[in-house]
Amino acid sequence: MPTYNKLIRDKIPGIIAITGKKANTATLSDEDYINELRKKTKEELQEYLAAENDADALEELADLLELMHALTNVHGSTIEDVEKIREKKAEQRGGFNDRVYLVDVE
Repeated sequence: MPTYNKLIRDKIPGIIAITGKKANTATLSDEDYINELRKKTKEELQEYLAAENDADALEELADLLELMHALTNVHGSTIEDVEKIREKKAEQRGGFNDRVYLVDVE
């Protein structure tokens, strides 16, 4: 029997049950939940970095976005609030669309 010990999406236990297997799960404390969200974010970022094509990259970005929604929630906010912060920073400092690469400063 494989042991996973990792945060999973909410519907995964039901999907496992459809296959005739039983998933043993636990509900995390707030502190453990935040820690596991952070670990999952690192995992998904690594999967994005390893993606070999646009379709796979977009799948991993969708996973990262789902984690962003969960993380904003545990920090008492919303993705809309994060978007406002992003927009303000983009207005003040710009985005990354111009591909500007800083070599050095004299």
